[in-house]
Amino acid sequence: MKYRFKYLLPLLLCAVTGTSLAQTNSELGPNASLDDLITYALHNKIDLKQAQLDKEIGEKEIASALSGWFPQINATGSLGHAIQVPTVNIGGSEVQMAQKNTSALTFQAEQSIISPQLFQASKASRFIRERNDLNVESTKINTIVDVSKAYYDILTSEEQIKIINENITRLERQLTEATSRYEVGLVDKTDFKRAQISLNNAKASLKSALENRQYKYDFLKSLLNIPTQESVSLSFANQNMESNILLDTAEILQIANRVEFKQIQNLQEIQKLNTQYQKWNFLPKLNAYANYGLNYRNNEFSDLYSNNIPSSNIGLSLSVPIFQGGKRLHEIRKSELQEQRLELDLQNLENQISAQYSAAMASYRANMNEWRNAKGNMELSEEVYNTIKLQYDAGVKTYLELMTAETDLKTSQLNYLNALYAVLVSKLDIQKALGTVTSNN
Repeated sequence: MKYRFKYLLPLLLCAVTGTSLAQTNSELGPNASLDDLITYALHNKIDLKQAQLDKEIGEKEIASALSGWFPQINATGSLGHAIQVPTVNIGGSEVQMAQKNTSALTFQAEQSIISPQLFQASKASRFIRERNDLNVESTKINTIVDVSKAYYDILTSEEQIKIINENITRLERQLTEATSRYEVGLVDKTDFKRAQISLNNAKASLKSALENRQYKYDFLKSLLNIPTQESVSLSFANQNMESNILLDTAEILQIANRVEFKQIQNLQEIQKLNTQYQKWNFLPKLNAYANYGLNYRNNEFSDLYSNNIPSSNIGLSLSVPIFQGGKRLHEIRKSELQEQRLELDLQNLENQISAQYSAAMASYRANMNEWRNAKGNMELSEEVYNTIKLQYDAGVKTYLELMTAETDLKTSQLNYLNALYAVLVSKLDIQKALGTVTSNN
């Protein structure tokens, strides 16, 4: 057992600086590794699907906004019947000024030449695409970290169950030995009753561990967007943990690498563009237009469309905003204040990232110390248990001392596992704080 725990947990891709995904298969097969889980999650997680849909929606919004640069063509039709036709008296004669039946079909084409809204839409498209890409990237990073932690948590539970089962096997053997010694009169009934109590407690711990493991599998399924009633088979191929859990603690924090930092910078660019748009509202709006109309008039409805009187014209329309109650000035100032607020948001984020990194690094170093201490205690407890077991078999040590050594062994093994899991989680937190968890999918 001494070297059994050197190969418990695999780090796989998330244990190095960044996670690269080479697979493109979205199907999760049996004995899935961490790499398989991450690949599957990046194809099926609901949050990611929503982010991808938001990206597609953003593209349609951009296309819709930019469509204003194309000619806008409309057609208008009318059909009318005058119940009373207007008449005027000219030279003593009553002259009708119109005909009873009229119809018209007008085609109008309009082309924007100067438009503040279209200027903004053209310049904003790049930043909107960048915003949507950053949103997808942020969701991917969170997915990688969450799935990795869930995988390590399940692996820790699997190893805990193995430890408890080994403990149950030892206790069953000790119960048999204690019962045999009691039956031949070597010891009183206290020893085998203590053994029975310890065995019952171990079985209760096993049941709790199995229930907890089921919850962890269900949580992983929720991350993968897999129904809880379906089964998931995981692979826990052993890796050398002694070398993989190490991290370069001297790596310098580059806040600009964080996707959250880039997102606020993107918002700043969009807000600056909005300020410019408010200034563009002082510009006139200039459009070119062309009209062509088909006009029909006749007193007899049956002959209405027998004669067409066409009309057409082209021209420019200019709209100059002169006074709007100071609205444009207020909008400019409001947008400038929103720029200042985003600058404060960026400063606040820098402070938060620095504190997050500091906390993650402190947690990692503390967990590494706990892990080294737990590893030493586990090795010592194995040695103590083996020695006391030999002495108990020889009749030198009491059963109570053997039970104490066995409890210390189980506790040290579980502490080792928990410390190892804590190191893995804190390392992932550092990688996330550094902005080195990436995905290529």
